[in-house]
Amino acid sequence: MNISATTELICFLALGSIVIVGALGIVLLENIVYSAFLLGGVFLAVAGLYLLLNASFVAAAQVLVYVGAVNVLILFAIMLVNKRETLSPIKGLKIRKILSGGVCLGLLALLIRVDITTPWSLPGPLTIGEQATERIGEHLFTDYLLPFELASVLLLMAMIGAIVLARRDVLSSDIGTGDKVDQGLIEKSSSKLLIEKPSS
Repeated sequence: MNISATTELICFLALGSIVIVGALGIVLLENIVYSAFLLGGVFLAVAGLYLLLNASFVAAAQVLVYVGAVNVLILFAIMLVNKRETLSPIKGLKIRKILSGGVCLGLLALLIRVDITTPWSLPGPLTIGEQATERIGEHLFTDYLLPFELASVLLLMAMIGAIVLARRDVLSSDIGTGDKVDQGLIEKSSSKLLIEKPSS
């Protein structure tokens, strides 16, 4: 094994461990802000795995779309919609944890079985080099145009929903008078907050 193969193996093991540990932290941590930051780290590690596969365009799209758009959108939604609710105890929580853990272990066993029993064809197809970006662009704007546009509309709807929820919390009461205000998108004119005291 030469130096390049050893370096590639070390990078793969490091990035794979980051993905696994980050995914476990996303699921197990109670603070949703930490989970969102760990999600960004997982996305970056997946982009590193794409770079190891010589898929530079997919890695750049991973960073731009998932880290730069989806993860930032999730963080903004968390920060804007800061609802503090009293959590009541859930009935049968232990049974639900056991069932969900069993389902996850079953899926993991299925993935391991597929990985072991599948005759992977190595080496894969020949790379097309610099023409890969052109081919991806052609497929995005011809064969996969509808799913691409639907994904953008879905992200736009999620952003509008986060803004509406945050604005509803802001306009629940008037700061100046304390009166309840309507839930419309038009701000209500309020009295001045700072009132000059008459000089005695």
